[in-house]
Amino acid sequence: MADRGFDLEDRLERLEDHDLKRALSPVDRVAERGYFAEPSGGELPVLEAGEALVFASNNYLGLTDDQRIQDAARQAAATVGTGAGASRLVTGDTMVHRDLERLLAEVKGTERALTFSSGYAANVGTITALEPDVVFSDELNHASIIDGCRLADADTVVYDHCDAASLRSTLEERADAAARDGRDPADESWLIVTDSVFSMDGTVAPLEAICDAAEAFGAWVMVDEAHATGLYADGGGVVQANGLEDRIQIQMGTLSKALASQGGYVAGSADLIECMVNDARSFVFSTGLAPPAAAAASEALHVARHGDARERLWENVAHLRDGLESMGFDVWGDSQILPLVVGDRADAMALADGIRERDVVVPAIRPPTVPEGTSRLRVVPMATHDESDIIDCLEAFRAAGEEVGLL
Repeated sequence: MADRGFDLEDRLERLEDHDLKRALSPVDRVAERGYFAEPSGGELPVLEAGEALVFASNNYLGLTDDQRIQDAARQAAATVGTGAGASRLVTGDTMVHRDLERLLAEVKGTERALTFSSGYAANVGTITALEPDVVFSDELNHASIIDGCRLADADTVVYDHCDAASLRSTLEERADAAARDGRDPADESWLIVTDSVFSMDGTVAPLEAICDAAEAFGAWVMVDEAHATGLYADGGGVVQANGLEDRIQIQMGTLSKALASQGGYVAGSADLIECMVNDARSFVFSTGLAPPAAAAASEALHVARHGDARERLWENVAHLRDGLESMGFDVWGDSQILPLVVGDRADAMALADGIRERDVVVPAIRPPTVPEGTSRLRVVPMATHDESDIIDCLEAFRAAGEEVGLL
């Protein structure tokens, strides 16, 4: 009988042959400023191994090691339990969840918010629950947005990255096509979806211009603030920095980056959240967010709003960007994410290896994650890096860049 299974060995060999195979690399975090201890051998990390400075984490405010956040998680575990135990619609709803959602709605300037088990689940669940007829999606949107569009079975129209003119053109083309077919565009539900900060390019979406285009055609706007939540005005995102809360119908984000926890959220009108509670399958059929994660995120959001971590992060971003650009490196983006674009895949890998030899960790990002010819190192400082850490990182880039022949 013919084997109708899957040739996994061949699939892995192809990845290996094209230098695309990824692997997990366990580490132990051992300090607050973005260090980790690397394994000296075997499968498990050991604290005695060499330390390395990490400039690659999404822990932008450095709060995963903050005592206040850890204490909040411990207290929730002691009083509520380590897990929700069931779907929120069954017995998994707690006051810890409600408190977090109240704070998120307050920060995001919305009537309500709802937490999910992950940001991925929030995007997929929200888009599919809305059942849009047409989704207009930035070409560099996150995979969870792309998958949400696929599962919603919507007509997906991709517009040029961060290009409001391209978006408006696609909206016009869709309206014209409907008119030619004798259809009323108003009979279709249109959703524009974009990241606010793009994780691999560090670019920031032109949200005001996107809102202008949306309003001209009666479309809704959904903004993914995964890499922005906690970093801008009052601990909000780009939406808050631009004062667009009243023009954007759906704000989504994660708790796993600047908020040092796990999970995702959607914020918007009371009616939107009620629909998500009833129709978002990734919420309805998932165990509720673990109470310690919810409590940690609440405390992290409080710290982000009322502490000085945001200011320290942006100071480090400016210092690092200025230093890298003064050496002659090509640094893209407009956010805390600094993509140092090398171009050639082999050069990017060599630069990352050279930096790692100098005890600084900045992994190379290569195709298929980014387009061919744009291999890069994704450099990301944290608020808890001090001035000497930034200098060490810059010195490692200078030495490795000269060694590889990029400087």
